[in-house]
Amino acid sequence: MPRKISILGATGSIGQNTIDLIRRAPDAYDVVALTGASNIAQLATDAKALNAEVAVTAREDLLDDLRDALSGSGIEAAAGAEAITEAASRPADWTMSAIIGAAGLAPGLAALRQGGTLALANKESLVCAGALIMGEAERHGATILPVDSEHSAVFQALVGEDMAAVERVIITASGGAFRDWPLEDLHNATLDQASNHPNWDMGQRITIDSASMFNKAMEVIETREFFGVSPEAIEVLVHPQSMIHALVGFCDGGLMAHVGPPDMRHAIGYALHHPQRAPLPVERLDLTKIGRFDFTAPDDARWPALRLAREVMAAGGLMGAVFNAAKEVALDGFIAGQLRFTQMAEIVEEVLDARASDASLGRGSDDMTLDLVGKADHLARKAAKAAILKRAG
Repeated sequence: MPRKISILGATGSIGQNTIDLIRRAPDAYDVVALTGASNIAQLATDAKALNAEVAVTAREDLLDDLRDALSGSGIEAAAGAEAITEAASRPADWTMSAIIGAAGLAPGLAALRQGGTLALANKESLVCAGALIMGEAERHGATILPVDSEHSAVFQALVGEDMAAVERVIITASGGAFRDWPLEDLHNATLDQASNHPNWDMGQRITIDSASMFNKAMEVIETREFFGVSPEAIEVLVHPQSMIHALVGFCDGGLMAHVGPPDMRHAIGYALHHPQRAPLPVERLDLTKIGRFDFTAPDDARWPALRLAREVMAAGGLMGAVFNAAKEVALDGFIAGQLRFTQMAEIVEEVLDARASDASLGRGSDDMTLDLVGKADHLARKAAKAAILKRAG
């Protein structure tokens, strides 16, 4: 019997890689919902090819365009944040959560309430509301499988292992576009330069986040939330080849490494077929041609985002939501030409420092709600926008 699946964020790189795998075995899946944003042509094409029940765009102003593109197909069209959450709440066995940013939190929660499997590529969900996400999964008997390449690697390395025996978790970072740049040149890095990743083919926002290491900073927090390890046990190594995605260190001194090509279809495919493994159309590595793996410690002066992530974990509570919101606004500012590359971290640190005195955002996550997360997000965005305008003035 075909599995019922939904893909939230279908037009992005993760969504498109998921669709690539599904289209290779179309009889194995019934597609419930596909969601996207501005790329209406892609969304409609995929919805028709997969015979989805509903296609939803986040852009309410593009609803008529989506309806026109789906005309005659019998596929339902909808638009807006509430429509995406409604689509996510439709019963599905497996849901890919690949919406970028905090916008993915509410739909992810809606999917978890169906008690199926959530393949989580939206790292912001765990950064902003880890306790809420994990608690919702437990309440509804849902399964969360990580789709970030690093967290999928950790998850796979832990199969059959006792978490009590884990001493350390090491996630790797490519270093992004500027890993070899002189430190003094980073301030003048351009948008085009930051948008070119040396190893991965990703969207613009995540590519820039890789260059600033904000993406890795988010993943450090995500590691703590998903696996329950202490912040002190989480390490980051710069690994330019991007082939060892993570390592897990055990109490006997052994390290378990996950090695694979820089192709997101591996992590997606692992989550799609879990608990079995299935053949995937990814490169088979020839280690004799690779020849070597390199590792260096990240430089906090080059990548202050990693230090900020440690501070966020120490503060606890809703500070993850503050961190993510400030980061998203700062990234918007860089893309719009309002900020220099290095000023993104300055904005985030300024917002974190300003919100640190707010007791409602501090320690304690047992009473975390979506409304409280939303409030923290709103306040942080407002503060970040004000900080950017102050700089411009």
